[in-house]
Amino acid sequence: MITNLKDREQLVLENLALRHRIQVLKRRKKRPNLRTCDRLLWVSLKRLWPNWKTALVMVQPETVIGWQRTAFRAFWRWKSRVKNGHPSTDPELIALIRHLGQANPTWGRIRIRGELAKVGLRVSDSTIRKYRPKSPPRPSQTWRSLLHHPLYEIAAMDFFVVPTATFHVLQVLVVMAHERRKVVHCNVTESPTAAWTAQQIVNAFPETTAPRFLLHDRDGIYGAEVAHRIQGLGIEQKLIAPSSPGQNPFVGRLMGSIRRECLDHVIILNETHLRRVLSGFLGYDHKDRPRRSLDHDPPMPRAVEPPEAGPIIELPMVGGLHHRYARRAA
Repeated sequence: MITNLKDREQLVLENLALRHRIQVLKRRKKRPNLRTCDRLLWVSLKRLWPNWKTALVMVQPETVIGWQRTAFRAFWRWKSRVKNGHPSTDPELIALIRHLGQANPTWGRIRIRGELAKVGLRVSDSTIRKYRPKSPPRPSQTWRSLLHHPLYEIAAMDFFVVPTATFHVLQVLVVMAHERRKVVHCNVTESPTAAWTAQQIVNAFPETTAPRFLLHDRDGIYGAEVAHRIQGLGIEQKLIAPSSPGQNPFVGRLMGSIRRECLDHVIILNETHLRRVLSGFLGYDHKDRPRRSLDHDPPMPRAVEPPEAGPIIELPMVGGLHHRYARRAA
């Protein structure tokens, strides 16, 4: 009885296979077009019917085995899908990261992260790296000076040149306090002299604001008159080694930022125009621009605005070259 049942089952499966083959061959095409349901049928027959190969003439047996393996991978991919894993990133946050990157092409992920932190959005570097517009890598400064004294006792100064639209060359003097990376004085001249430089140092440190040390290079502009004025303010000047600008890293980094993030995108017309541009950028730099070294805070501390304060708005700064992002109540 058992043998008869097995023979009957084998006969039914063989009949099913032959009928399916006829149906496939009836499709009006030069090559039989196998569908997903056809593949699933033969995968099932392979599991139930030991002699399935005898009725298979349309494709090779290895093809059916390949279908089974494909179905096996698809099944376990579906079964192993993440149901309650890490929450996906908010589409609005993704759009905001991309907008910040496009509106501020000179910003890196650290700048974007700091700006988002100021509107109450904590985002990881990996998330910003994933969604911000891609930009070519830029060289970064790697040399760091070893400082043995508290930062609030140290200031640094240096000159850099700016060409104008009429091919004149203007000299910019920058004096920066190391404590909060803040520019305490900035001025422009076409022909700097020792007397002019000495007076700028006096203007930079009025009354009792003079630091203990003033770091600068060995340029000839810092002559005896400048040294005398520095000494009169009770400041000890520290000269860096010859041809070693890396020993004055903070002010060098600042001048690089002024160039890359401002002056490289503006055509300077004259001295008055340069003063106005520098004033606008330094105002933004001091009050709005987050600094990684200051825990994503500007030199002048900026309060964090929580999400409850309202939607995020965009405020153009430096003529639209940069932007500040804040929250405003609806």
